[in-house]
Amino acid sequence: MEDRPHILVVDDDTRLRELLRKYLTDQGYVVATAADAADARAKLAGLAFDLIVLDVMMPGEDGLSLTRWLHGIGGPPILLLTAMGEVDDRIRGLESGADDYLSKPFEPRELLLRIASILRRLPKPEPEPAAQLGLGGFVWDIARSELRHGDEVVRLTTAETQLMEILAEAAGSAVSRDDLAARTGAAATPRAVDVQVTRLRKKLEDDPRNPRYLQTVRGQGYLLRPD
Repeated sequence: MEDRPHILVVDDDTRLRELLRKYLTDQGYVVATAADAADARAKLAGLAFDLIVLDVMMPGEDGLSLTRWLHGIGGPPILLLTAMGEVDDRIRGLESGADDYLSKPFEPRELLLRIASILRRLPKPEPEPAAQLGLGGFVWDIARSELRHGDEVVRLTTAETQLMEILAEAAGSAVSRDDLAARTGAAATPRAVDVQVTRLRKKLEDDPRNPRYLQTVRGQGYLLRPD
């Protein structure tokens, strides 16, 4: 469920609010509802939303005021719903900070398309870097710069540790022998890197002559390929 977009529907019309909740839930979204701006503020204080579907005309604080507040604090994107379809009304909504504007009555399919369009424009979160890399029966702990086999720490030389750090940082991509030599200080020669790779394979691979995890990429260098 955490991967599904979370939408807040804010509308004082109970029937429409519940229809939208059911319809959007059926389309795969996680949906919460609020009956007015005060209710929406309370929901926003405790939950994170990816999008707000917001009615403009509500008793008490109206949708435009809530939109301006949300825009000012860097809140989630907003799709305004309103029975007012005049150009000036749409402009006021967009000037308040709304991302899109849909006039009532509307086709549910159009609402879906507009929601999807807004969500596509959201920046994608950066993936969390892996805390460790699986290498068969071994694990490379990135934070500790340790190679472990079960509960046992595998002893590596300083040069081997540096080599693993660089290859783990670029896991899945080849790093040239010259680059590895320059960055590890391995006597500043690619040949010294070759020696360190051979020693690492003896510690890491079941068959060092046919490596599975620390591979040679012809013409490019060496590559660490975790599970």
